[in-house]
Amino acid sequence: MAQALRPNTAGGLFATDGRPHPLQDTLLAVTLVLGITSFITALIDEDLHLLSSWTGLVGILTGAYGQWVSETTRERFGLILGLGAAGVGFFLGMAHGGLFGGLFD
Repeated sequence: MAQALRPNTAGGLFATDGRPHPLQDTLLAVTLVLGITSFITALIDEDLHLLSSWTGLVGILTGAYGQWVSETTRERFGLILGLGAAGVGFFLGMAHGGLFGGLFD
């Protein structure tokens, strides 16, 4: 029964190997914020296509780099959620006017 009393050595919320990952946690937070922003602004109004497409594009790039340097499953899971939201927001923003729609008319 000693295993039932073993302390949780997982570390923080995002580090399952017991070590801190400040770069990966920062990339995760930035990707989630950009993805949620892109997704919400794409759904609210078509006139926000510049915001949704640019935040979606930056969120996709940030999430892709985060996937490349991630070390734990928890980081990858959060990055995939952020990447999905950023991708949907980016494509809806592109469908509503794109990255430069209306700026150079």
